Amino acid sequence: MAETGAPLPPTSPAHSPLFRAEQFVWLTARVLEQRLFAYHFLNGAADPVETALDAYRNEDGGYGHALEPDLRGPVSQPLHTGHALHILDAIERCGGQRVDRVCRYLTSVSTPDGALPAIHPSQRGYPSAPFLPITDDPPSALLVTGPVVGLLHRNEVWHAWLFRATDFCWQAVESLEKSRPYEIEAAVAFLDSAPDRTRAEAAADRLGRMVREQRLAALEPDSLDTRPAPPDRAPDEHHFPHDYARTPRSLARAWFTDDEMARSLDHLVGEQQQDGGWPVRRRQWAPGTALETRPMATIEALRTLRAHGRHIG
Repeated sequence: MAETGAPLPPTSPAHSPLFRAEQFVWLTARVLEQRLFAYHFLNGAADPVETALDAYRNEDGGYGHALEPDLRGPVSQPLHTGHALHILDAIERCGGQRVDRVCRYLTSVSTPDGALPAIHPSQRGYPSAPFLPITDDPPSALLVTGPVVGLLHRNEVWHAWLFRATDFCWQAVESLEKSRPYEIEAAVAFLDSAPDRTRAEAAADRLGRMVREQRLAALEPDSLDTRPAPPDRAPDEHHFPHDYARTPRSLARAWFTDDEMARSLDHLVGEQQQDGGWPVRRRQWAPGTALETRPMATIEALRTLRAHGRHIG
């Protein structure tokens, strides 16, 4: 199976996806995303990204201050901290004392089975998205734990917190019977970096069959009008092959044919809007969060296209 879809014809630099996205980022993005864009696409350095990220770090080793825009307020949260690890991984700084501090924070907010809740009760009293409910005794969530564990394994981090959290991820992934797209994404993030590759490949193969049987991926992007989004999501909150297989190396790439992946990437290219940014498909609940999230989505779209060999400029 080929790793990428058919490349699009190059466009002139002034009209390339990258040039248009750059104008959008300088116009709308937070300092963190501006520096992250410069690192990924303009030969920027990693130090300015890490300096900007430090503004979101708290004394407990976690991250807060609306780093993940759907959670407002200063307190550290697993979702914020997972996003911080994603950034550190992207700039190849996911290690050393900074990650030791993160792991101590993760230990302090873990559930009794050693995993992470989606929202820690300390968020109570601060604004948050209505689809992220706050409870006093939150359950373990693969949605948050899977990507964090995967990132730490990929960077060869070893910490006591990882042992039970890894066991939780295996149990959660291998027991999935009926799932949701975001949970499948989290499972892939874990499996792509899990140390036991044979076990990961077997689990990924089963999840791929589930995605197709339960129609969790929109395989015909040109026919979305005949495939309404589930009632608990935004009207255009569909998931596509490229959402699961962010790179050709992902285990999820084997779930889709070359033609399906090519159509998915074509759709991603076509989603770039007139202002140069990509849309956020999930439900929007406040103007500020929508504005802050779109540059993040834009950077991820460009990285996905480039990873699959598409011309971005």
